[in-house]
Amino acid sequence: MTDTTGSMPTGERRQPADRLVANRLKRAQGQLAGVIEAVESGADCREVVQRLSAVVGALDRAGFLIISHAMQDCLSDEAASEGAHAGDSEGEDGRRLTLDEVEKLFLSLA
Repeated sequence: MTDTTGSMPTGERRQPADRLVANRLKRAQGQLAGVIEAVESGADCREVVQRLSAVVGALDRAGFLIISHAMQDCLSDEAASEGAHAGDSEGEDGRRLTLDEVEKLFLSLA
């Protein structure tokens, strides 16, 4: 389904992205369960740290994926509206995110 500008509405574009993010977070959740199990079983600290590093990496990738899709939405919205709300992406609460806000979110992950 497309809107009057010929592009797919933001909500429909986000559904596959949201699914990817959810899958990454579920993977991180499973990895975190492995860390907890390793700690509880008295595993070697190297193994625990290695598993914990995998969790941190998975969470970082999920965060960057969220920001990446927000930036893509911003660019798509800007192109579709030809300047109206240029550089904004709608957040979950319906409030539009500015490119500055997206940039701050991105940098908070660094």
